[in-house]
Amino acid sequence: MLLFMKRLWFVAAIAWPVCVAAQQPVAQDYPSKPIRVIVAAIAGGPFDYITRTLGRNMQNVMTLVLDNRGGAGGMVATDLVAKAQPDGYTMLIQSSSHAILPVITKNLPYDAVKDLAPITMIATSVGFLMVVNPGIPARTVQEFIAAAKAQPGKLSFGSAGVGNVMHFAAEMFNSMADTRTTHIPYKGVAQVLPDLIGGRVDFTFGPPTTLLPHVKSEKLRALGITAKKRWSELPEVPTIDEQGVKGYQYLVWYGFWFPGGTPNQYATRMRNEMAKALEDPEVRRSFAEQGFVPVASTPAEFTKSILADIEANKRLAARIGLKPE
Repeated sequence: MLLFMKRLWFVAAIAWPVCVAAQQPVAQDYPSKPIRVIVAAIAGGPFDYITRTLGRNMQNVMTLVLDNRGGAGGMVATDLVAKAQPDGYTMLIQSSSHAILPVITKNLPYDAVKDLAPITMIATSVGFLMVVNPGIPARTVQEFIAAAKAQPGKLSFGSAGVGNVMHFAAEMFNSMADTRTTHIPYKGVAQVLPDLIGGRVDFTFGPPTTLLPHVKSEKLRALGITAKKRWSELPEVPTIDEQGVKGYQYLVWYGFWFPGGTPNQYATRMRNEMAKALEDPEVRRSFAEQGFVPVASTPAEFTKSILADIEANKRLAARIGLKPE
């Protein structure tokens, strides 16, 4: 009997901290002060737009304060949030670059899965546009593939840097279309455009709202879009999938995280408020104008997507010989 009691006490002693953690008190008045949103980019980009649009809609229930911390593809901002107090008052907004950084960075200062608590994938892009300089005779994706295969490695594409989403979109196309083109990395989309328009690089995969004016002015030619459905702004431009590269899809997504260890109730509350904001017709119209498709996944759904993307990016990096640096 004594031995049994000792064993019972031992089990209870182990279980007690777990129970305490599970029953950790959560403030009933959350949030009771402004929430600091660490933005993984300089001011003025899509992260700011998404956060400010949601913040205006949610201002009756909470206040979101932006803190832009651009640098290293979002690593600076993410590390800051990963090391913040898990009290629900520090939040990260980052893109699908979050699932690329662990693949291309040798000494990432945080664990992309364990050190952050996913809240929601708030939106995806409508897809990237695949555009060429008009000097390239191809007018369809199939004609482009034929030209690329006729002269392997001759055609070049610009991206916003090694491991950037533009880079991975193009390399995924190369992999699925069985083409070989040459990557020319730049510091950003703004640096790619002059050389693309000037014919110093041949094509790119880039943000549709950024490329649209150049397509309409005929300085660039759109061959396809990387989503599974056509974009309403350019309905005459087919998807890459429907042009023969079956299964091809590349979407940039945007999401929010808390520091790892933040109570689940806070993530659920935040996700629900954001999902409610996305039901507003004005918010949806505004998102559509900026090239965003609302998602508002649950924390569990977002976690699953992140893990799947990290594995897919690992496979792509291995195929193109991209090693962590």
